[in-house]
Amino acid sequence: MQFRLALIQLAVGTNKQNNLQRAACLIAEASKQGAKIICLPEGFNSPYGVEYFEKYQESIPGETSKMLEKAAKENDVYIIGGSFPELDSGKLYNTSLSYGPDGRLLGKHRKVHLFDIDIPGRITIRESDAMNPGNSLTVIHTDLCKIGVGICYDIRFAAMAMAYAKRGCQLLVYPGAFNMTTGPAHWELLQQARALDNQVYVASISPARDENHSYIIWGHSTVVNPWGKVIATCDHTEQLVYADIDLNYLNDVRQQIPLTKQKRDDLYSLFSYLDEQETV
Repeated sequence: MQFRLALIQLAVGTNKQNNLQRAACLIAEASKQGAKIICLPEGFNSPYGVEYFEKYQESIPGETSKMLEKAAKENDVYIIGGSFPELDSGKLYNTSLSYGPDGRLLGKHRKVHLFDIDIPGRITIRESDAMNPGNSLTVIHTDLCKIGVGICYDIRFAAMAMAYAKRGCQLLVYPGAFNMTTGPAHWELLQQARALDNQVYVASISPARDENHSYIIWGHSTVVNPWGKVIATCDHTEQLVYADIDLNYLNDVRQQIPLTKQKRDDLYSLFSYLDEQETV
């Protein structure tokens, strides 16, 4: 089984309608180039930053979810819809919606690990000042493969990726917005680690960089294969990134280095609620 994956490194501005229209146009372009799964970045309908979350929030269904649903159906593709600030029962969440080619909602992932960090003299940010954490993991079922979804900071938590792999996910998708401190240091390294740990493909999708923004984004949307090799990447500008996902190659890697068979469950094991249930 092979299929083409597209990452949309979108230049995000302050006009939500323009952001959504541009995203829809690039989804259509990626579909024309043969992409079957198309991924958007974290915060694709508004600039990233704690100060923007409340201003750009919306409920589901809403303007953003309707655009994603329509684009998936019109282009006959799967869409992993980046993320946007979702308002639900008076609380804000950083939420990713995934849709199938028929326009059906396949999954809703709320960012589980909020980005609260303090690197003295370089960057301090507290998403928890505005957002609430999600409390579930999200497996997307497609006719191509199973996909595990995380958002940005979620990628740093290896157990979460391991839980997805244990449930049969062959592709992990992380919409993210790393900055100019953590991006150069960890963006690619974390993707390679999660790919190698679990012998899966890993895709991370960033917005394009805006040098005039208070939070300057690293960019460099990337796909890593199960051998830990970067097979597609880019710089910090707006562009489409394509990668051909080969599940036969994934299976070859797992046969050559049979980590799953060699695990010592008598000494250690990973428990996840996903062992008993999956999100819709």
